[in-house]
Amino acid sequence: MNQTVMIPRLEEKKIVPVVKLDRTADAQPLADALIRGGLPVAEVTFRTDAAEESIRIMKREFPDMLVGAGTVINTEQAKRALDAGASFLVSPGTSEKVLTFALDNDIPVFPGVCTPSEIMTCLDYGLEIVKFFPAKQYGGLDTMKALAGPFPAIRFMPTGGVSLSNMKEFLAFKKIIAIGGTWMVKGDLINAGQFDEIAKLTAEAVALAKEV
Repeated sequence: MNQTVMIPRLEEKKIVPVVKLDRTADAQPLADALIRGGLPVAEVTFRTDAAEESIRIMKREFPDMLVGAGTVINTEQAKRALDAGASFLVSPGTSEKVLTFALDNDIPVFPGVCTPSEIMTCLDYGLEIVKFFPAKQYGGLDTMKALAGPFPAIRFMPTGGVSLSNMKEFLAFKKIIAIGGTWMVKGDLINAGQFDEIAKLTAEAVALAKEV
């Protein structure tokens, strides 16, 4: 599945929960909570040792769920994510080695950018959807609107500083296909087993996104 095939699914959902799991035991109930909240999407970050197996569990238990790997910073992680069944890769920056691996293996990849040079690198690889990260620290909407001028083909998935309070503002900008956020899947909620609360917060976000 290439990036072009993935785009309509992300545009439909509008939100990508960015999940950090410390325990593989939380993978199944977390995925179930997101689905109950109306958002069968998760970007599982490779910040913990539980990431790879968590992706594998989610895909096994919920085959139709869109499960990707986040914070992929090298080809070794990219390969592990692919082997675990990840539907897509997300990087915090632009690594040409990761881009090459993803394209060679026909897995969608969304590299992180915050500068014109990084966007030009992504365009060289035929990629027109990028992660803008960290969005808040690099000027948010104002910066993305400025970058959209010289790069009209580029569209964004901002992550970092996106929340329930500003998500509608982000989604209203037509160059944004989806937003990445952690507020509905905070670590303290996951670690405390508060999956009903996660489902509730997810449903609130989904309802708000539909208003845009």
